[in-house]
Amino acid sequence: MIDDTQTHDTPNADEADDAALDAALVEEILLENDGTVDISTIGLSQGRLVLKRFFGHRAAVISIFVMLAIVLLSLSSIGFGPVPGWWKYDHTSIPPIQNGGRPTLDLWPPKWGDHPFGQDRVGRDEFAMTMRGTQISLQIMVIVGLMATLIGVVIGGLSGFFRGWIDSVLMRFTDMVLVIPALIAAAVVAKSATSIYVLAVFLGIVGWVGMARLVRSEFLSLREREFVDAARLAGASNRRIIFKQILPNAAGVVTVNATLLMSAAILTETALSYIGLGVKAPDVSLGKLISDNQAAYSTRPWLFWWPGMFIVTISLSINFIGDGLRDAFDPRQKRFRPVKDGK
Repeated sequence: MIDDTQTHDTPNADEADDAALDAALVEEILLENDGTVDISTIGLSQGRLVLKRFFGHRAAVISIFVMLAIVLLSLSSIGFGPVPGWWKYDHTSIPPIQNGGRPTLDLWPPKWGDHPFGQDRVGRDEFAMTMRGTQISLQIMVIVGLMATLIGVVIGGLSGFFRGWIDSVLMRFTDMVLVIPALIAAAVVAKSATSIYVLAVFLGIVGWVGMARLVRSEFLSLREREFVDAARLAGASNRRIIFKQILPNAAGVVTVNATLLMSAAILTETALSYIGLGVKAPDVSLGKLISDNQAAYSTRPWLFWWPGMFIVTISLSINFIGDGLRDAFDPRQKRFRPVKDGK
C-alpha cells in the first residue's frame, strides 16, 4: 500500500526538511568534487543559479535565438489563425510563374524579390508554403513533446518511487505499449485522421514509454539518496519528497529526453508525410513539401533546400537547448574548479 501518512506538513517540518536537504545535498556535492566548490555560485538563489548555468552554455543560448527567429518568422510572415501576416502570398495562392520558378533571393547585393524561395511547378510560393509547413511541424512537435513527457513522468515517477505492486502494474502496461510498432500504428491513424492534432495526440500517446523507463530509473536511484532520507526523517510527505526533492533532481533527465521527443516528433511527421500518410492537402508540412517535390530534385533542387534546412535547424536547435537545460537544472552536471594550494 502507498504510505503517505504525512499528508499535512507543518511550517516547522518544512523548515527542518529544507535545512536537512541543503545540508545533505551540499555534503554530497563536496564529496563528489574532492571538497571543492565554485565560489562564484555562493549566495545565488536556485533560479539565478539555473540561469547562470544555462547562459553559460553557448550553443544552447544561440539555439534559443535561432528557434525564436524561426517561430517569429513563421507566425508573422503568413499569419496564424485570424491574425494576418506581412507576406503577400499564402500557401494556397497560385501567382504567375516568374523567372522559371527560381528563387529571387540574393545575398549580395541583398535582394528579397517576389519569391525568395522560388515557386513549385504550378506557381505556388515556396516561402509561404515553407512557413506554413514550419507552423504545422512546430505544432506537432510541441503537442507530442508535452503529452509524451507528462505521461512518461507520471507513470515512471510513480513506478520508481512507490515500487512494489504499483511498479509491476505500470511497467507491464509500459511493456504492452512498447511492443506496438509506433510508426506503423501512426501511419494507420494518420490515414484516417482528419486533423493534424489527431496525429499529434496519437504520437504523444505512444511515444512516452522511453521517458517512463528513464524517469523510473532516475527515481529508483534518487529515492535512496541521503537528502531524501533526511527529508523523510524531517517528516516530509511522499508528495513533498517527490515534488521538492526528487523531481527537481530528475529535471536534467526529463528535459533532455523531452527535447529528444520533440525533435523525434518532427522527424516522424516528416517520415509519415514523405510516404503520403502525414499532413493532407491542401495543408502542408515540411515533410510533405519534400514528398510533393521529390520528382523535381534534379530540375528544381531549391524546393528541397528550404524545408530540409528548416527540419535540420529545428532538430539541432531543440537538442542543443535540451543539453543546456540539462546542465542548468541538474546539480550533478555542475563543473567545480578545485582550488589549488597556494592560489
